[in-house]
Amino acid sequence: MRAIEGFAMNAVWEEIVDVKNETSTSQSGMTGAESLLLGLKRNGIDYIFANAGTDFPPIIEAFVSLSEDAVPEPITVPHETASVAMAHGYYLVTGKPQATMVHVNVGLANSVMGVINAASDNIPVVVLSGRTPITESGRRGARVTPIQYGQEMYDQSSMVSDVTKFHYEMRYPEQGDLLAGRATTLAMSEPRGPVYVSLPREPLMETVPASAARPASPQAVSSRAYPDPEAIRIGADWLSGARAPLVICQRSSPDGSAAQEILKLAEEFAIPVVEPFTVRNVMPSKHPMFLGYDVKAPLAEADVVLVVDSAIPWMESLHRPGEGTRVIHLGPDPQFQRMPIRGFRSDLSIIGDPAAGVAALAEAMRPLLADVAERRNLIAGRSRERLERAASLAVAGCEDPMTAEWMSHCLSEAMDERAVVFSELGIVPDMMKVTGPNRIFNNPHSGGLGWGLPAALGAQLADRDRLCIACVGDGSYMFSNPVACHQIAEALQLPVLTIVKNNGIWNAVRRSVVRSYPEGAAVKANRMPLVSLEPSPDYTNIAAASRAYTERVEHGQDLPAALERAIDVIRREKRQAMLELKIAVSDDR
Repeated sequence: MRAIEGFAMNAVWEEIVDVKNETSTSQSGMTGAESLLLGLKRNGIDYIFANAGTDFPPIIEAFVSLSEDAVPEPITVPHETASVAMAHGYYLVTGKPQATMVHVNVGLANSVMGVINAASDNIPVVVLSGRTPITESGRRGARVTPIQYGQEMYDQSSMVSDVTKFHYEMRYPEQGDLLAGRATTLAMSEPRGPVYVSLPREPLMETVPASAARPASPQAVSSRAYPDPEAIRIGADWLSGARAPLVICQRSSPDGSAAQEILKLAEEFAIPVVEPFTVRNVMPSKHPMFLGYDVKAPLAEADVVLVVDSAIPWMESLHRPGEGTRVIHLGPDPQFQRMPIRGFRSDLSIIGDPAAGVAALAEAMRPLLADVAERRNLIAGRSRERLERAASLAVAGCEDPMTAEWMSHCLSEAMDERAVVFSELGIVPDMMKVTGPNRIFNNPHSGGLGWGLPAALGAQLADRDRLCIACVGDGSYMFSNPVACHQIAEALQLPVLTIVKNNGIWNAVRRSVVRSYPEGAAVKANRMPLVSLEPSPDYTNIAAASRAYTERVEHGQDLPAALERAIDVIRREKRQAMLELKIAVSDDR
């Protein structure tokens, strides 16, 4: 909520009372707010992550007036940056969309970064915000406070219109149910993504007229897109005839079906898989056909490349396929139309559900299968070498301060087969040993900081018994509004494990300067401007304020035991835990 200090919270509750008084004298019937909430629940929305304001009285009244089972559960989020990220994390582990609601333009402004992240990762979030009352008098919901003048905009939707699939402002009370269905259906139809609905107070408070009091027609989410058979035939012919085929992927579907089909394709046809710039891990870490996360060498050798639903398969300025290499892009939107500039080579672009498309390629390749035993042995050998190098590099980092590689190795050893980690400039994926897809979630390519911790909270809400870990850099931790996040964890009893990598620096910025100007004045200076985070706060005290178990670890050899203690608290006491780690500054991480 944003308003004059000391005035805003009282204003919300005063207006709730006003709404109750007005309701008692008005005609009976459903309000626009009730229609909206009922419609959201009917369309699969179980939670609304909300930060309330003076536009919320009709929403709050509707929550209380209606049966709890008939409406989504309201979740109080003390800062808007956490709201969209919680819905984001919830979707990643369930495949189910959720909603957020914030206070007019100022609340929406704090949510925009989360909406950008959701758009980047094709996450279906129903974003709702109030809109300051349109009318000054004469209507229910008309303006009664000074901020309702100061918060009006000509086009509030413009704040998110560039990164949402759909945006609309509710105009009549009977539109609540309709807009809930329309927004959710579009969010979940491929390519998925966030949607936005602006909610003025007047239509939320007004009663649905009898002439319009009928439920909205159901709207089905679009079915999976199956690929063009001729395109599949061509792609299968190229892949089966390739000397050195390669699969590039960087995210699995929440249900794991795409990862399962990629794994089958790799195993049956001895095709190596690499996951550059991964956002949701696909392959088991130890699989013999998995070559890790560095695309440079595999891409240089490949003569046919299958890119599966990957927005950024390589960096054009650093490495690209050879002139004779054929490239196939497969996905619900293989052109990634949301990106204004995207020039990756594509000799064949196939629209289709990733799982269905990869399965179709495998089926078409089967009659063309040649002997791939030699290639299989070669790739398996390279995979073993990668794992050996990673193990050696991890162990070498067990010191004071420890390296991110050692931290990642220890964290991997502490995770069970259901555990998930949300990494924001945190773990080194090559050091991890996960047994299946959707165990490592990296921050979206949009890079909106503060995502990791609240996303882990959303995942923890979906499954309170699963170990959910947020591993974030110290700068990312500050961006997450940690006071709000730890309060959410305590209030909702979400036993999340937070790991803060404290290296006292914006290392991503420092590395960028080093790579851009390796012999420049900034590199040679005793102190590089705009990168230091010293003096470091005592991050453990921030979590301890919300009764979290906390511990600071400086030497790498102490980390395994510290992780064991923290996870034991989570398991036994169902209480959040936080470890602050002293991490070495690296030119690579």
